[in-house]
Amino acid sequence: MQMKLLQNVINYKINIITGDELLKYAKQFKVRLAKNDADKIASHLRGKHVNIFDDKQRTQLIKEIAKIAGPETAKEINRIFVQFTK
Repeated sequence: MQMKLLQNVINYKINIITGDELLKYAKQFKVRLAKNDADKIASHLRGKHVNIFDDKQRTQLIKEIAKIAGPETAKEINRIFVQFTK
């Protein structure tokens, strides 16, 4: 029950994240991310209602991010998501 609550909180946060917050997490997890890319990715994430704990949904989201900001940035964002799911 507690794990499900934590997952809901993390997924909710991703659903409303801002570019600045995404940059903060990137810095925290030592992930390279440009401000411009962070803003574009955050804009794409808002309202998605994606479950990053579901591998299939997370993979699809990373593919979408790769189209927006490039494959290298998508890999870096995936590293952040994986840290959130641990």
